[in-house]
Amino acid sequence: MFCLAFVFLYQKIGDNNQKGQQGAINLQIEEHRYDEIVSLNQMLQKIVPERALLEEHFIKSSDVVPFLNTVEKLAKEAGVSSQINSVDVKDNMSLKVELRALGGFKAIYKFLILLEDSPYLLDFSSMNLHKLLSSSGSGKNESNLSWEVVFQIKLLSFIP
Repeated sequence: MFCLAFVFLYQKIGDNNQKGQQGAINLQIEEHRYDEIVSLNQMLQKIVPERALLEEHFIKSSDVVPFLNTVEKLAKEAGVSSQINSVDVKDNMSLKVELRALGGFKAIYKFLILLEDSPYLLDFSSMNLHKLLSSSGSGKNESNLSWEVVFQIKLLSFIP
């Protein structure tokens, strides 16, 4: 009887020992996963400024108005008056903007440079530039010359 009890208890101890070893292995796996998650979170915290800088270059469909405000701010900075004629989202994949600007040739050129140097990836589909007739009639005085340009811009860094 004692031998049977001994064998029975010995097997139970062996089973419990095996379960304990498996539990220790599972604990080590979970500790390793936790360490990886902590390490990953620390790396993500280190790249937050770079990530924010990268995200500035892309426009989400909910951020179209701030983009248009930025374009208008650049127009004021260049010294031209601007008007957004149309905004169109094609196939939820690209944003097309038609923009009209009035001003002197230097101011319009500066506006074009500011648009090209903006943090957004823009494709100028077309640009129609022409001189407006002067109301003074002299036409020789360069300060009286007004120019009008109509840009059709496609925003390539658009995320629907």
